[in-house]
Amino acid sequence: MINPALSSCAPAFATEGAAAADLVAAIEEAVVIPPCGRALVPSGVAIELPSNEYAAFVFARSGLSSKHGICLANGVGVIDADYRGEIKVALINLSDEAYTVAPGDRIAQLSVMKIARFTPVVVSELGETARSDGGFGSTGK
Repeated sequence: MINPALSSCAPAFATEGAAAADLVAAIEEAVVIPPCGRALVPSGVAIELPSNEYAAFVFARSGLSSKHGICLANGVGVIDADYRGEIKVALINLSDEAYTVAPGDRIAQLSVMKIARFTPVVVSELGETARSDGGFGSTGK
């Protein structure tokens, strides 16, 4: 569902092979994010997922992060199936220069995925594998 006044903010896939649709800044005036600062930027989009078997995920745009240090403040945004509010994107500026988000700028990517719900089970030990508890570089450089 998209606010009719913001219909130009509809998520759009940039290419035929894109895995996620771009979200844009649904703002009337530019927002300046200072170095190491954060901003909550509205997207103008609210969604209704088909069932509780789905969730939507908001990811950073690789160009913004690699070129300007603009990332998602929460790493990845998770939108639950029962959320009906506007999707807002929490951006953080990890660079040493201010960054300006202009109205209509592509600020993040939205993907909808089927999820596997699980029931946690408390156990005293886990099964062994070749890797076992080796992590953080244990499989090589």
